[in-house]
Amino acid sequence: MAKQVLYIEMENCIGCRSCLAACTQCGGHDNRNRNYVMEVDPLHTRQTIPLMCLHCVNPACARSCPAQAIQIADNGAVLSALVEKCIGCQNCTIACPYGIPKFDVEQNLMYKCDLCYDRTKDKIPPMCASVCPTNTLQWITEAELEAKQDKHRLANGKWMASQMVDPLESETNVKISLPGILQGTQKLF
Repeated sequence: MAKQVLYIEMENCIGCRSCLAACTQCGGHDNRNRNYVMEVDPLHTRQTIPLMCLHCVNPACARSCPAQAIQIADNGAVLSALVEKCIGCQNCTIACPYGIPKFDVEQNLMYKCDLCYDRTKDKIPPMCASVCPTNTLQWITEAELEAKQDKHRLANGKWMASQMVDPLESETNVKISLPGILQGTQKLF
């Protein structure tokens, strides 16, 4: 079966926060939200963008963990710290260039998006992508990703995405499309 990736079309986000509600319902999340929705410039626009772990191929959070508490799953998902290994040093929260891992002081444990590994390991879309009403978050095959890249190349001659815009942490398993935001496309909402 073809490998699937989480694909984010940032410009489609309407700030409904359905992804946040769904995240709390994912198995093992203990009703804790592991994703965020950020307002881009609330004084001038209603544009929002979802923020979640990009599941870096060589993640700084895992590299900085002295206890090896952060594991990388076979599908590329960078998992939250293992309870039995995390020593609460918070190196991972400092090392992440995207500011994604959060630290729970009460549990002395780092938590973050784990790409709903309990679902995605069985080829089921992550909760956030399964409920997004605007297709901002999509669970697609690599072939579908290539088709989207080709469509953007044909439309404007270039592809604006996380793997092509010099990301801070090299290659990521989550792909992001930015053409509307980077090119100043006006939204209808």
